[in-house]
Amino acid sequence: MKICYVDEAGCLGSLPSHDSPIQPLFVLAGVVIDSGSLKTVTHHFIHLKKRFYKTSMEVGTHLDMIMREVKGSNIRNDVRSGNRRMSRHSLMFLQELLALLKSMNVVVLGKMFIKGIGCPFNGTSVYTSAIQDICRHFQHYLASTNDTGLIVADSRRKAQNANVSHSVFTQKFGASDSLSNMLEMPLFGHSENHAGIQLADLLCSAILFPMGTYSFCSGIVTSVHVDSNFREIKRMAGGSVEALQYCYSQNSSRRGGIVVSNPNVATRGN
Repeated sequence: MKICYVDEAGCLGSLPSHDSPIQPLFVLAGVVIDSGSLKTVTHHFIHLKKRFYKTSMEVGTHLDMIMREVKGSNIRNDVRSGNRRMSRHSLMFLQELLALLKSMNVVVLGKMFIKGIGCPFNGTSVYTSAIQDICRHFQHYLASTNDTGLIVADSRRKAQNANVSHSVFTQKFGASDSLSNMLEMPLFGHSENHAGIQLADLLCSAILFPMGTYSFCSGIVTSVHVDSNFREIKRMAGGSVEALQYCYSQNSSRRGGIVVSNPNVATRGN
């Protein structure tokens, strides 16, 4: 069985101007881990956190360290700071993290929405459609590997969780089950209890968000969220992220992976 852990980065508000403090993109992504590898991934991840962030990890037992999170937004800020020591430390941590994902045969899926300046941005529909896209590509992955799976997403408010889960419920229990390899609706957990959600947070907040803002918002958006130092994250992580993506061909088009929706430039669809 495969488990797809999902988290997000960015906010669901619209971008009113080029210099607005609102985050200029939203990304929702998942890391797919084989259930048989989950224990190994979790222990390796805890060791990695302890190795790079020993002081903040000094609490209780080894397993208690899972509750001390290394937040992707903090790593992103360290790189943006321009402090060479902090930036190097964060980049090395991310490099080791990506190597861990590769060694455990983890695959990634997701959707990135670049916001148009002054354009409407319906956060509810954006989040829901992103979850549905991940479910669709996850279903293809499960079918191609003759496996079953579950999605565990970082919990938000109860009403939000219920609405998102119901949108998938209608696809699975409709006249035609288009998600037959998924055992249940998306489930929701708290990040401090799941190594997988913490990995998804680091992927979204420390890697995909800065890569996306640097690649698609430079020269368009002038805010703290777009920084030239983020090119170091793109340089270090770009190739690894590309290799981790689960992509496939359907109707002569490339599907899956990290799909970018950009109103400013024609990009591949999902």
